[in-house]
Amino acid sequence: MNGGGGSFGGAETERIVRDELARHDLDANIHIAGDGGEIASIADAAASSDAAILIAGGGDGTINTVAARAVENGKTLGIIPLGTRNHFARDLGIPLDIAGAIEVIAQNHTRKVDVGEVNGRIFINNSSIGLYPRIVRRRKVEQERLGRGKWSAALSAAWRVFLRDPFVKVRIRLQQRQFVRKTPFVFIGNNEYHMDLYNIGGRPTLDDGHLSLYFLHRGGRWGVIMLLIKTVFGALRQAREFETLSIEKVTLTTHRKRVVTAIDGETVLMESPLEYRIRPGELRVIAPRPDATGNNA
Repeated sequence: MNGGGGSFGGAETERIVRDELARHDLDANIHIAGDGGEIASIADAAASSDAAILIAGGGDGTINTVAARAVENGKTLGIIPLGTRNHFARDLGIPLDIAGAIEVIAQNHTRKVDVGEVNGRIFINNSSIGLYPRIVRRRKVEQERLGRGKWSAALSAAWRVFLRDPFVKVRIRLQQRQFVRKTPFVFIGNNEYHMDLYNIGGRPTLDDGHLSLYFLHRGGRWGVIMLLIKTVFGALRQAREFETLSIEKVTLTTHRKRVVTAIDGETVLMESPLEYRIRPGELRVIAPRPDATGNNA
């Protein structure tokens, strides 16, 4: 479990998790990590053990770390959502309360879902370059150096990035063609994302075997503002400036040798070009049983 997770409540959370595991007669070794590096080392040790199931308690970043080890070591992933947004758990239909999530784990219904990969690194939700990762990096500077709160730092960071240079020039190479765009962002999702009012960021499926590629290809700063307005009013897919593609792999090349890249909400510096591909059905995860309509219960 990530001790710094958005909804981790210290000893009380740990007590509830232990009680719920015991209630379902589940025998588990519990480790609480203080930061991302510790999460990775604990996950490495668990993945190399004889444990069949690795349970990640935390947000999407924590789940990403453990899921990558599960994929590479043939383990099954269990999830206890303890983050702020919990996108992956929501898309799987996993309850967001501890008791409900552990009940799903106890039922042990597994399914195979896709993962994305960029330069050998796995992502379960999405990856992007451009505005979002640059704002996240700037926000951290505002928080750490200037002591600002999360929201004021985020607003200040967004304003600074937007005023300075909100665009990135990128060569996009697909299997049959390539083109250059000057765009505020390129977003690559593991499967297709909804882009409608009240449902921005949800995915109807996680096993379609495709990446979704989204980018704004013209319009300048005013185009970025209009994009945000159209997103709010659910007209994003009708925007002529907004382009979407369903793909299995794509290469992004920037003029910089290293590019700030967002992976499941975390930012890292990666070498350009960025080689993206889908890995269909490579993650085995415990999820709710389908209901009679074929959707997650």
